[in-house]
Amino acid sequence: MSAKDCGNHGYYWGERKFYRRLCGCIIFLLFIVGLAVLLVWLILRPTKPTFSLQSISVLNLTLSKSDQSYNFTVLFTTLQLSIFSRNPNSHIGIYYDRLHTVGSYRNQQITSPTTLPAAYLTSGDSVIWAPYVSTPSSGAILAPSLGDALVQDQAAGVLLLHVEVMGRLRWKVGTWVSGGYHLHASCPAYLSADSNGGSFRFRQITGCTVDI
Repeated sequence: MSAKDCGNHGYYWGERKFYRRLCGCIIFLLFIVGLAVLLVWLILRPTKPTFSLQSISVLNLTLSKSDQSYNFTVLFTTLQLSIFSRNPNSHIGIYYDRLHTVGSYRNQQITSPTTLPAAYLTSGDSVIWAPYVSTPSSGAILAPSLGDALVQDQAAGVLLLHVEVMGRLRWKVGTWVSGGYHLHASCPAYLSADSNGGSFRFRQITGCTVDI
């Protein structure tokens, strides 16, 4: 082997060693950054936000029968809501994205979705939304059994609805922002008819179950 060949061989191995060291340094730095983020995440331990239903007003509640051959019940209603949310974390911010709310009765959605404004909550911050939700213009069609149950609840003067909030949530730690997580909050609304048997009244503020 000539001296020239030995020189080229040495250069090749030197270049290869350099790239191996460079890749090793990059992998090490990525590992350190990932470890730091993980440690911060474990130390801070983000807690799910809290939701509560502050109030609900039943502006109207009308039931009618559709095609008698099928005996479906058609519901028309408009609800005015007040939904509260708080970020309980000390050092973690929360972004709310693409939120919407609906009303439901016995696991059946009875209103069209209403969009809620996006929000960012810093540590300990809170927000209140006050949307209106309504059934579609043609009404919400209830199956016979569900319609009968609603008629009975209305006659008894006691009604349980649920307000659902759905959308996306992102955590913020320092300058780092996580990817989006699915958010679902379910808030029971206990209603009772007033003394003259007229409109339904909201009983008390209720906490919501929150799933992320």
